[in-house]
Amino acid sequence: MTAVSFAMLEPGAEGEVGIAERRVTGSSYSPLGRVVGVGREEALERPDGAVADACDVMALCNDARLIGNDDADGGGEGGGGEAARYAIEGEPTEAALLCLVEKLGPRGGDEAGREEGSTVPPSIAASRNFRRVSDRWGRYATLEFDRERKSMSVLVRERDGEGARAGCDSGQSKLFVKGAPGLLLERCTHAKLRDGTVVPMSPDIREDIQQSIRSIGGRALRCIGLAVKDGTSLPDNLLEENGRYDEVLKDSSKFSEIESELTFVGLAAIKDPPRPGVAESIDLCERAGIRVIMITGDAKATAVAIARDVHIFRDDDDASSSEASARAFEGKEFFAMSQSRQLETLKSGNLVICRAEPADKQRLVKMLQSLDEIPAMTGDGVNDAPALQQASIGIAMGISGTEVAKEASDMVLVDDNFSTIVDAVEEGRCIYANMQAFINFLITCNIGEVIGVFLATILGFPQLLTPLHLLWVNLVTDGPPATALGFNPPESHGQPPKKYLPSLLLRYSIGGLYIGIATVGIYASYFVDNGISIQDLSSWSTCADPSSCSIYDDLAAPQTLALSTLVTAELFKALCTVSVDSSILKVGPQRNPWLLLGVAVPFMLNLAIIYIPTFSDSFGLVPLTGQDWFHVLLWSTPIIFVDELQKFLARPQQSRGQEE
Repeated sequence: MTAVSFAMLEPGAEGEVGIAERRVTGSSYSPLGRVVGVGREEALERPDGAVADACDVMALCNDARLIGNDDADGGGEGGGGEAARYAIEGEPTEAALLCLVEKLGPRGGDEAGREEGSTVPPSIAASRNFRRVSDRWGRYATLEFDRERKSMSVLVRERDGEGARAGCDSGQSKLFVKGAPGLLLERCTHAKLRDGTVVPMSPDIREDIQQSIRSIGGRALRCIGLAVKDGTSLPDNLLEENGRYDEVLKDSSKFSEIESELTFVGLAAIKDPPRPGVAESIDLCERAGIRVIMITGDAKATAVAIARDVHIFRDDDDASSSEASARAFEGKEFFAMSQSRQLETLKSGNLVICRAEPADKQRLVKMLQSLDEIPAMTGDGVNDAPALQQASIGIAMGISGTEVAKEASDMVLVDDNFSTIVDAVEEGRCIYANMQAFINFLITCNIGEVIGVFLATILGFPQLLTPLHLLWVNLVTDGPPATALGFNPPESHGQPPKKYLPSLLLRYSIGGLYIGIATVGIYASYFVDNGISIQDLSSWSTCADPSSCSIYDDLAAPQTLALSTLVTAELFKALCTVSVDSSILKVGPQRNPWLLLGVAVPFMLNLAIIYIPTFSDSFGLVPLTGQDWFHVLLWSTPIIFVDELQKFLARPQQSRGQEE
């Protein structure tokens, strides 16, 4: 994150007051940079001005720390490596505010005016102005952030020179407040101008500030409001010298009352750029049938702008249009709708839920599950644990996630990257598809073998295949192709989820039925070609004509044809199974080199047991002629057309299943 602009109220030429937004230079968490149009010495020259107060609020209403490393290499093309010299402790948003403090404050001493403070060691540049503010103010109490008022504040007391060195506090007290600008502005009754003038918060000034807040949010920037409250407006029991503030602050319900009648001092705009590849991953999610619901604490305008940046909402959706408004809700707004409308909204499309409470996540998960959806919830905080536990797949952040979130989740992202989730989904679908291809091939082939033997038996034919032949087919012909199918690559990025139906077993059975019929068919055609009718073949055991019966004494030739047809048909089936649903013309076997090897090797081994005499004698086979192979291909090749026809007929059914 990095602060990219700072806005404050400035007097106009004719006494009018307007808010002016100033660009902030620099990048990442490097404190090197400046606020365009704001002098480095302004915070010192105008200690009661808006710039000084803004620095005080951002520095002290803050639990993060910016750390400079003098030993780090700040090189790099274009100076971009300078950011490597700085690290943060604490929340990134608060660290970005500390960087802005360093860019607003003076460099001091002989470093004043030097370009970007390049001669200052990082260990000093990281916190020079923070230390200056801390030396002036002593923080003695904190009003913690809560989701009702959406702000955090600190009670501070000014140190005098003597007190600062002695470590004791003296002087005036103040309340420094930072938080969601919309809610903070509602509690402001006055506004401080850049020159230090305090004016009442008129409707025109309030509208001007609100317009600036909307403008910042519309650019996908996180907006932080800054305000102060003088000690003269604080209750006596909150002043440190009275020693009673601890008792008062035990009741957090009074924090909103304490943070009232504030004086507005400025706005800080922080950019939290999406990681590279997130927008592309969201596009993949859309094509893959995965809907994305973004739940955030940001304002609605900011959330919508971010959603458009990462393609949760499309660029051609106007943020002010009724369609965009119907897809973005504040948490209270969404749950104020009737339950039927909530469920209807959750049924389709991407959504943005902003200003959400932790409990809202769990409620959304339960509602999605009631719609038979499979919600995967991401989270990193302790408050996210119930939703992570409730979700079908809880995904915790490995870097920024708490141990509680990790324990409650099913999956931990080691790189905290959304794109990794998309990659995991793709890999999971690939594994599932490969398992189905594996099962499809083996069941089809086994059904074919069973039907072939069963059909020959009930027709009364001589032995179709010997046990050795069947063992050979199962070990050598079925094994390598089935294993190779486990290495099928994904068909393409962004395939929609597939709802597989009971008709799958029917598809497997039809393919197996043809393989069995082809095996028996070529076996029977051998006898028919030699003058034996199907009726005579069925009654071969009662054959009385010695000249005709002699053909049954040696079954090597027909069994070789049957075995070759069975093997060839099964290998053709393997080549068609690179994709269970897509045509072989679209997803060909060349996409899986292992499958080509897994088909070629068994076929070569099958040729070996046919043409090498030692093996052929052991298996009871004979060499085949070219004419024989023509018949083998004639009977085995149609399995490709059978498989393609099944895929073609299944696609409409598959499409209906996906829509459901």
